[in-house]
Amino acid sequence: MRLLADNPGRFSRVVTANTGLPTGDQKMPDAFLAWRKFSQETPEFPVSTIVNAGCVKPLSSEVKTAYDAPFPDESYKEGARIFPSLVPASPDDPAAPANRKAWEVLKAFDKPFLTAFSDSDPITRGGENVFQRLIPGAQGQLHAVIKKGGHFIQEDCGEELAQVVVDFIRRTGS
Repeated sequence: MRLLADNPGRFSRVVTANTGLPTGDQKMPDAFLAWRKFSQETPEFPVSTIVNAGCVKPLSSEVKTAYDAPFPDESYKEGARIFPSLVPASPDDPAAPANRKAWEVLKAFDKPFLTAFSDSDPITRGGENVFQRLIPGAQGQLHAVIKKGGHFIQEDCGEELAQVVVDFIRRTGS
């Protein structure tokens, strides 16, 4: 969302799924806070296990291997490990002002903006409502709630998500 806010002219339309742009001014879900704590305290950061836990449908062993492949040992996982702590969870968080600034740009974004969130993500479920309410380009769109999808919607419901995107592109031009 910050990339979009920094470069709105580069986008002719947007689809967003299972995400947010927190400013630290709202209470974060307990599931996110638990994830953040785990990411900082666990001695081993099991990438494929984490992704699998964020899915409704179990990942195959081949897919788990693919998720683990970029991380031959713990030293390669620092980016993935630190990511949750970069998400503002309090108003005085260092990233909060940049996210607030991004929201000001997004509140004026009038190009087509579609939400395609899953119904079973304990972290982002319901987050689509904020985008739909605040972003002008979200008005009148055929937003999707994809059933039986977890946080990693691309794994649980990849074909359904892809169809939502294809249909949106067809409806909003080339």
